[in-house]
Amino acid sequence: MQRRAFTLAFAGVIAIAACALTAQAAAQSGVDAWPNRPVKWILSQPAGSGPDILARYVGESLAKLWGQPVVIDNRPGGQNVIGAQAAARSAPDGYTFYYATTAAIITNTFTFKSLPYQPEKDFIPVRLIGRSPFVIAAGSGFDGASIADIVTKAKASTGTITIATEGPKTLSGMLADSVAGMAGIKLNHVPYSRAGDAIQDVIGGRVALICLPEAALLPFIKSGQVRALAVSTSQRSPALPNVASLADTFAGFEFTGWNALFAPAGTPADVTARVARDVDQLLKQPEVVARLLSLGSIAEVNVPDGGFDAFLRAERERWSRLAKTISLTAE
Repeated sequence: MQRRAFTLAFAGVIAIAACALTAQAAAQSGVDAWPNRPVKWILSQPAGSGPDILARYVGESLAKLWGQPVVIDNRPGGQNVIGAQAAARSAPDGYTFYYATTAAIITNTFTFKSLPYQPEKDFIPVRLIGRSPFVIAAGSGFDGASIADIVTKAKASTGTITIATEGPKTLSGMLADSVAGMAGIKLNHVPYSRAGDAIQDVIGGRVALICLPEAALLPFIKSGQVRALAVSTSQRSPALPNVASLADTFAGFEFTGWNALFAPAGTPADVTARVARDVDQLLKQPEVVARLLSLGSIAEVNVPDGGFDAFLRAERERWSRLAKTISLTAE
């Protein structure tokens, strides 16, 4: 009886030890085994847009590191609402991320009275990737070469100068309104849902001006199809060193968008930490920084002071002030 009791007790100890080892192995293999299938990035913009171009490059670079493809899932429309909502409702299993821009996370809260998603509750900030200047450019339908020329012509013929944007309540639209407000002029918005369509209409002279992220306009500026008149950063853009900054005309002015990775709330912390670490390592590679710059984005090599969360808080405060300045009303 004693021998049998000892055998049973010993077997119990072995079983407990085996369970403990299994649990430990599982815990250790969780993030190490990730990813074991394709990773999806949801975008609120169409293929060929500035954010799409950037996301595909960053995604392809990380796919080489991960040994799994990064699939770009474009969900354009609704001023980023469709894509943001799809990402917010995705399973938080570590295989779906939201490649977001300023609009979906920050400015939509000032342009919509209500949203079907809550930026601060539905998403986990993972890593800021880059900041994107905007460019005001002209096509064959405008013979000016500077912001001063726009102001002069607009004052001489009130309300006749057209500008292609993504809509009055998008970042490009708000930038156009900010410039018009500071200059005391009126620009007529011609809204487009696709950047490519807007660019072609400006190249063809059907619209005088265009305001879009540098990433979307840069190839057409370099090819000479459109003429860059000003960039929205306080300093000249490294990608367009010969183009004036809006701050040259309006002292202290700065207006940039940004792109970043977020995860649906509830995504395992070890996975988001792994992704943040891998993106951080990627952005410290000089060739990656150079490539992003050529695509119109200034790589965020270091995490902002106070972390990504602190950066987002500062952005909400900054945009709150801007919304008041241009009398932006939520609808």
